[in-house]
Amino acid sequence: MHNIRLLPFLITLLTISLTSCNPDKYDPIPNTAIRFTIDINDMEFNALQSLGGSVVITSATNNFGSRAAGFNHNGILVYRSLIDEFMAFDRTCPHCYATDKFSYIIITEDNSSITAKCPHCETEYFLEYNGQPLESGPGKYYLKNYKTTLSNGRYLTVYNNAK
Repeated sequence: MHNIRLLPFLITLLTISLTSCNPDKYDPIPNTAIRFTIDINDMEFNALQSLGGSVVITSATNNFGSRAAGFNHNGILVYRSLIDEFMAFDRTCPHCYATDKFSYIIITEDNSSITAKCPHCETEYFLEYNGQPLESGPGKYYLKNYKTTLSNGRYLTVYNNAK
């Protein structure tokens, strides 16, 4: 009988613990419609041929326009994590936007860096782990992630569901 009374409590506790670990629970960067496709074999995106390679995409890249601009036209960082897996992040620092509503652009040292850093708050983000903030700065939010799909081993589409 005592176990039956504990069941609702345990379900509530489990739900709270699972949702509190979700990095998307609170995403401070507003949604912006994103949808573009790049050919990773194109010389412009040569860095994506290597694991750990990254490129910056902006509205000026291949005349993609606003669908590749990211929030506040800060651009999108595309990162190759595995042979057939790519990640795409908005380049807006989530900590600076959440705390001050400033739109600072995260940067990488080069096209093979596994971290990106906000030059303002100095939070470093680990690209391999979905843009997780490292303990080097005050940031607690992950970089905004966009979905990616690789077709025919060379055409990478970056998108979200925003309209």
